[in-house]
Amino acid sequence: MTKITTVLFDFDGVIANTEPQYDIYIDALGEKYNLGIENFALKVKGTTSPDILKKYFSHLPKEEVKTVEKELGEFELQMDFPLVDGVMEFIEYLKNNNYKIGLVTSSQDFKMKRALDILNLSEIFDTEVTAARITKGKPNPACYLLAAEDLNVSPSECVVFEDSFHGIRAGKDAGMRVVGVSTTIPENELQGKADFIISDFSDIQQVIKYIN
Repeated sequence: MTKITTVLFDFDGVIANTEPQYDIYIDALGEKYNLGIENFALKVKGTTSPDILKKYFSHLPKEEVKTVEKELGEFELQMDFPLVDGVMEFIEYLKNNNYKIGLVTSSQDFKMKRALDILNLSEIFDTEVTAARITKGKPNPACYLLAAEDLNVSPSECVVFEDSFHGIRAGKDAGMRVVGVSTTIPENELQGKADFIISDFSDIQQVIKYIN
C-alpha cells in the first residue's frame, strides 16, 4: 500500500462542528420557501451554495433567489466555529511530522477567511480549495484531485477526512483513502462507504496509527 504523505480535510463537521447550526438553518430555509423536501439539510451536505441555489431555488423569481443568497451569506457571517475534539492536536502532529495538509471545502471564501482567522489556522494549510475554485462540487472528485495537483502528489498518497456522503464519495472517486468522521451522520450509516470511521480526533493515537 502506498505510503500516506498528504492529509486533506473537509471543514464543516471535520475541523469545526458547525453542522448542527447548518441543520437548523437550512431545514428552516427549506420550510420558509416551501420546498417540501424532508431532511433538506442532510440532502445538501457538502454542496456549494451556488449549486444549492441552482438546484433547489431556481424556480423562484430572480430577486427572490438573490434574497436567499443574501440570507445564506448573512447566516455564514455570524456562525460560531466550535472545534471537533482533538483536531488541533492532530493537525499539529501532521505539521511536526512533515505531512502535507490541505483544506478542501465547498464553503465560500468570505466564510473560510473569517473561520480560519478565528481559529488561528490561516497559515496552516499547504493548499486551500474552496467554492471559488470548485467548478464541479462534491460528490464530483475534481476538488480533491485539484488539491493533489496543487501539492504535486498522487491520489494514492492522500487520505481524506470527510463527514458527508457527498464528500466521502468525492474522496473515494478521486482514488484516495477516506476516513469518515461521524459528527453529523451516525457511524452505522457511514459503514461500507468510508475506509475507516472515527467519532472525532480525541483518540489521536488511533488516527495516527491509521495514516501510518
